Amino acid sequence: MLIVLALIWGGSVGAALHFGLPRRQLRGAALGPMLGAAVGGAVWLLLTWLGLEETGWIWLASLTVPIIVTWLTLVVLDRTRVDHDERERARLGIV
Repeated sequence: MLIVLALIWGGSVGAALHFGLPRRQLRGAALGPMLGAAVGGAVWLLLTWLGLEETGWIWLASLTVPIIVTWLTLVVLDRTRVDHDERERARLGIV
């Protein structure tokens, strides 16, 4: 049942990162929260399967990993999108 807290935390972090990072108009509004929730839930699930129930490590990992993974993913996707758009504009001859 505690996995729900990891899902909520991940979704909240994803929403905060979506609105906090620049170029949010280049990605969908649900991408950050969904990614954060999925990562938070996956980390909790993985560590539970490894036997780390109710320890400090499962909480620490479930709180920090979604922040890091979601931030890195959004930054990489933004840069990839900007580079692709610039190449496409050059190919089409648009200023």
